[in-house]
Amino acid sequence: MASNKDTHAERLELVEACEEHLDAFLAYATEAQSLSKDRLERAIRDPQAHLRQVRDWSRGVGLTEGRVPVTECWLIRDGRDVVAVSGLRHRLTPHLEHEGGHIGYGVRPSQRRKGYGTAVCRLTLQKARAMGMTRVLITCDTDNVASARIIETNGGALENRVIARETGKMKNRYWINL
Repeated sequence: MASNKDTHAERLELVEACEEHLDAFLAYATEAQSLSKDRLERAIRDPQAHLRQVRDWSRGVGLTEGRVPVTECWLIRDGRDVVAVSGLRHRLTPHLEHEGGHIGYGVRPSQRRKGYGTAVCRLTLQKARAMGMTRVLITCDTDNVASARIIETNGGALENRVIARETGKMKNRYWINL
């Protein structure tokens, strides 16, 4: 099993969703369907529509009520494989401040426990800083020890725990100063 140190020998790049890496994203989506079933199934069915939608959402176009602009990014390993995906919400609504936060991420199931979660979080935080954000909220289920560790490794300070309104699960709420 690889350790976090292995990611330092690889070339990792965080890119916004793009045509160039669409096939690599589809391989990720096929493997990771269980993480976000509806959204990834739609992406697999119509990759071009998915790409158009995430580009529109990043610009604030076509958002349904209560949604905010979000930039979808792909963590590319060695210029060819999507090993993780993140979403960077440009601002918070009351709902997102309660339990969603600015950043969400997922790691390809076969690539977990190799440091990619920490890397995608770190690079997405850099993107948030470049967008002018000074403070970012990230949440995770309290029983998701791996995600909590990723957030804490990237400077997350636990503010509190809340009950998720939709699922009833306990959520950790972390703030990171950029």
